[in-house]
Amino acid sequence: MRRKVTNRNIVKKDHVYNSEKVGKFVNYIMLRGQKETARKIVYDAFDQIKEKAKTENVMEVFDTALKNTGPLTEVRSRRVGGANYQIPREVRPERRSFLSMKWIIEAARSGKGAPMATRLADEIILAAKNEGKAVKKREDTHKMAEANKAFAHFAW
Repeated sequence: MRRKVTNRNIVKKDHVYNSEKVGKFVNYIMLRGQKETARKIVYDAFDQIKEKAKTENVMEVFDTALKNTGPLTEVRSRRVGGANYQIPREVRPERRSFLSMKWIIEAARSGKGAPMATRLADEIILAAKNEGKAVKKREDTHKMAEANKAFAHFAW
């Protein structure tokens, strides 16, 4: 079992929604230290979610999207006797939220043509409905883990 990390950085809550998750999400969106730009993108996306999803509670949609895109299992590569095996492993909660946010952001960045806030809002709404690229990525990860279940006994 892993030891608890003692020097983990604590992310500050964001000012508008008073949420650590949103603060972390802003940090993941940020490029080249431009935090204000990242904040603007996230808050614009949340405003668009309010309009498109016709809901007042944006955090509920955001949490649902994170829950729907977070993987439960993933495969890790392990070398055993000269062969590499893809071993299915359970995903820790911190990593689950990281992968979830990362996949939503990657899916939004891969779309071209529209502003980033619009693409991000669309991807979060799709993820909340259990659709979209980020959810597909999670399903592919689960399929890979399921296919390699025979190698689970190699887990360390």
